[in-house]
Amino acid sequence: MLVKTLIKTILLLLFACMVFILLCNLWVVYCTRQYNFFSIENLPSNDVALVLGTSKKSEKGKENLFFKYRMEATARLFKEGKIKYIILSGNNDSQYYNEPLDMQRALLNLGIPENVMTLDYAGFRTFDSIIRCKEVFNQDNFTIISQNFHNARALYIAHNEGINAISFAAQDVPDGYSLRTLVREYLARPKAVLDVHVLRPAADVTSNNEIRKK
Repeated sequence: MLVKTLIKTILLLLFACMVFILLCNLWVVYCTRQYNFFSIENLPSNDVALVLGTSKKSEKGKENLFFKYRMEATARLFKEGKIKYIILSGNNDSQYYNEPLDMQRALLNLGIPENVMTLDYAGFRTFDSIIRCKEVFNQDNFTIISQNFHNARALYIAHNEGINAISFAAQDVPDGYSLRTLVREYLARPKAVLDVHVLRPAADVTSNNEIRKK
């Protein structure tokens, strides 16, 4: 009897978790859909863009298409006059891993001048990147650049932090390219809802130091 009750309780908890995850995903997408743009022609202009970081290489050491397409989208928006300045926010947790620097080098190769780029070395998570853009770089009106699936979460965080943000969806990767990334994003949206409304994790808003190679 006790075993049956325990199994029922576990199944109910699993079901509740699945419903919570589904509802959070629907809610995040619903709340942000009107602020995510796919067409450059329809995208309003902003002085500042926040580019969300990702690894330059895939886990297998190949070119990461998420990275490539974000950089191409950023360069195109700049050249089309949709943005004037670019904040590159990513993970620089060791001297061997520096997403902001990789993004800067890629954009330099695409013809973007160095003096319009600012590197944020402590964008360890999307939540950190959004909060730091407001608190460290004093921006509360900017264009987020990432893939469509990622933009929804970033916009949700931004709007709930009093930031007037829109986003531009960089070219998506082919179907099946990275199922793991999509699953992780599906689980990250409920975490974002909890972060914004319940957990309120502390983001570093006091420094912006690069960890350089010695």
